[in-house]
Amino acid sequence: MRPGERELVRTKRTVIERRSGVALWRQIADRMRREIGEGVLGSDGRMPPEVVLAERFGVNRHTVRTAIAALVQEGVLRAEQGRGTFVEGRKRLAYPIRRRTRFSEGLAGQSRGLAADLLDHAVEPAIADIAKALHLLPGAPVIRLETLSHADGRPVSRARSWFDAERFAGMAEAFGRTRSITASFRELGLADYLRHSTAVTARHAESGDLKDLRLSPGAIVLVTIAVNVDAQGQPVQYSETRFAADRIELHIPGGDDAVSV
Repeated sequence: MRPGERELVRTKRTVIERRSGVALWRQIADRMRREIGEGVLGSDGRMPPEVVLAERFGVNRHTVRTAIAALVQEGVLRAEQGRGTFVEGRKRLAYPIRRRTRFSEGLAGQSRGLAADLLDHAVEPAIADIAKALHLLPGAPVIRLETLSHADGRPVSRARSWFDAERFAGMAEAFGRTRSITASFRELGLADYLRHSTAVTARHAESGDLKDLRLSPGAIVLVTIAVNVDAQGQPVQYSETRFAADRIELHIPGGDDAVSV
């Protein structure tokens, strides 16, 4: 093999790129996750031994062990001392992005326990993008909320939201009591609101996402940038939400319930 040429390690079903810039354990974890979803691995609920997986992917057992540990942390696998590694078996939650997008309503019937925590909040001047989204002047005061939502004890989304500080003074205190944006709006005099637009992208999780969503390096998050408006069309919330892609999938309906994407 000539110097500098990309080295490929070929196995029965995979191509692992040793000089791709992506760690081998991360490539293997991603491939294992995909093959678990396809039923190629763990179809009986139990993963093959590390030595079998190491041979399959053409790497040492330590690399496989690191990949398995990442999938355990992400909730894809479950390790039992003395018994082996098992597929956790939890399906992704389906979260609908519609005209009335609500966390608790969207996941109703899919989870036994939903909760949200307030991680941080502040009043700050609106930068250009936030001011434009909320129809405010640049530098106008806005309230920023940092929130973390859970389903069945697992973190599924991390959000950063901004609100007009004059119209929604007390938003942080209301959320601290209600643990709900919708209930907080009601306390502050807004009975209903609608989703105006949602932009969806995907990227690798950043350090804050890894910590708060309990992900391993290289994990993927789905990112939504959304604007909610009141009945008159005035923006009331601008938010950026990161969803753990292994735990939740976004559904965007058509018809009368569709939103601008």
